[in-house]
Amino acid sequence: MLLVVSGAMLLASGCKSLFPSSSTTVNSRWKNYSEVSGTFDKIQPYNTDSRGLKELGFDPSLSPNVKILTYVEIVPIFLPNSGIQKNDLPAPVREFIDADGNGIAYVVDLENIHSKRYGNIFLDVFSFKRKTHTSGWKFHGIILVKNDVVIYKLASGEPEISTEEKKTRPLGPFQELDGAFFGVVGKVK
Repeated sequence: MLLVVSGAMLLASGCKSLFPSSSTTVNSRWKNYSEVSGTFDKIQPYNTDSRGLKELGFDPSLSPNVKILTYVEIVPIFLPNSGIQKNDLPAPVREFIDADGNGIAYVVDLENIHSKRYGNIFLDVFSFKRKTHTSGWKFHGIILVKNDVVIYKLASGEPEISTEEKKTRPLGPFQELDGAFFGVVGKVK
């Protein structure tokens, strides 16, 4: 009886260390969005060469999470549907696509995301109410290189991610049983 009461008190106390958390961190030399964005801004189209990219850290053989793509893989990125024509693209992108095999593209995908649940541990464990806070950053960059010189670069991302997610299920763990029950009943018929 003492064990049950102690366990119930622990669950009801909202002890933060009992909440699950998750983290997605991409290994790289940059620790935050401003570092990678600042380094990316140093790339100068028609001036920075492959050696300069390597010095800045955008070298797939030395830096994790820098992908190499060919022009064939770049086409769907810049021309995702028939509503966008090749003539709509910036001139350096058209130049890269027309160069066929004389170009290489680097794609940089970096993120650092942390999710942590909080609130009442009892309500969380039994799926009545779950609250999650997600924070971090994401960076995505594309570098087009033709004849060993950068001709185009493009960056996007989320410098500061902060989201709150709340899930309320009035029936808690029994909320999903209705679908399972009716699924089994439907198969029996």
